Amino acid sequence: MSTPRTRPTPVPAAPSGEQAGRSWLGRQARRAVRPFWVVPALWSGGAIALGLVVPRLDSTGLADLLPFLFPGDVEGARSVLSSIAGAMITVTGLVFSNTMVVLQLASSQFSPRVLQTFLQDRVTQHTLGVFTATFVYALTVLRSLADAGDDPVPQLAVTLAFALVVAAVAMFLLFINHITASVGISNILHRSARETRDLLQRGRGARRDLPEERPDLADLGHQHVVLARRSGYLDALDVDQLCARARQHGARIEVLHPLGTFLVESRPLAVVHGARSGDVDWDQLLHRHVDLARERSLQQDVAFGLRRLVDIAERALSPGINDPTTAVQAVDQLHDLLHRLATEPDPWPVHVDDEGTPRLVTRETTFEQLLDLAVDEIAHWGRDGLQVPRRLRAMLDDLLVDATPEHRTALQAKQSRLAALDTAG
Repeated sequence: MSTPRTRPTPVPAAPSGEQAGRSWLGRQARRAVRPFWVVPALWSGGAIALGLVVPRLDSTGLADLLPFLFPGDVEGARSVLSSIAGAMITVTGLVFSNTMVVLQLASSQFSPRVLQTFLQDRVTQHTLGVFTATFVYALTVLRSLADAGDDPVPQLAVTLAFALVVAAVAMFLLFINHITASVGISNILHRSARETRDLLQRGRGARRDLPEERPDLADLGHQHVVLARRSGYLDALDVDQLCARARQHGARIEVLHPLGTFLVESRPLAVVHGARSGDVDWDQLLHRHVDLARERSLQQDVAFGLRRLVDIAERALSPGINDPTTAVQAVDQLHDLLHRLATEPDPWPVHVDDEGTPRLVTRETTFEQLLDLAVDEIAHWGRDGLQVPRRLRAMLDDLLVDATPEHRTALQAKQSRLAALDTAG
């Protein structure tokens, strides 16, 4: 194995087992609430619970203490709740249809990679949640009316249905305003860049100083190669758990690919150094703490954040759209991200435990690779225009001002290649 170059720079620290367990639970919780359907499902579950509990509160005398309750009889309550249920399911279909139109527009106009941004949008999820909750609540209370017999009208339950309708109307107005603003190119670019900046900030907060002495990647003996169980993108690594497990068994784990790499089933994923025969099922352990996803995301993959912005710029520079101003706006956001990367050292690939022993070796994407990703394709497709080459040159000039010495060579080389490209064009 090639030994990583040495220099003092921050690395993530491997926490204790208890801390690693908490961080793992936190990641699992965030992963569980990520799908689009989770928030509407939670709203609907809460509505069912309310629909079962609130009608019983009327028999406790609580309704007598509250003003402005529904004054009608059972037939009036049935009529109101039926109207609410019918109206809510209709408007829910309208909201869902508008969301699909926005997704289609964003996919065709900007890039399919930005669809995740809309699917993870909490305003849209809560809007659908409120409408589905109102619909489900009205149906649940109607069920109690069907079984009520000579019982009094559940005034509190019907009044709560009115309150949910008011909340649904407010959310609908908020949704219309939000969805109209969210399809603007400035908002799409800003959100993509903000998510990438947040990822960079999280990575910076998880670092500590590396001792001056280089960690010794000594030969630990037996090596066990872990193969990918399925094809997919290497989307995230649970660094804390991998370090803790490697320390527990006196081993060192080496991940063979950088984040964002597409792995084919049965191809090497990682190598475990010092894996003793029968000690632990390393294949199961690694696949528990390594995400192979169907598509890339911004859990840990900084390069994917840049890729989304580059895709938007390339789509804007295509002959069918021919919008160099949008491409320049994408370069503006890339400039901000590259400036943050240029002023920091590259992530150190060796992760150590509390005793300074290397436990995990990763393949980190360097600043030079991210610079190539951010500049080369846009420079190629925008070389025949005026705005894009001028903006790229200005970006590189500015990056050189604050860049660390190790990154200035890459920036100067990129300037030379852009100049050669302009001359050839």
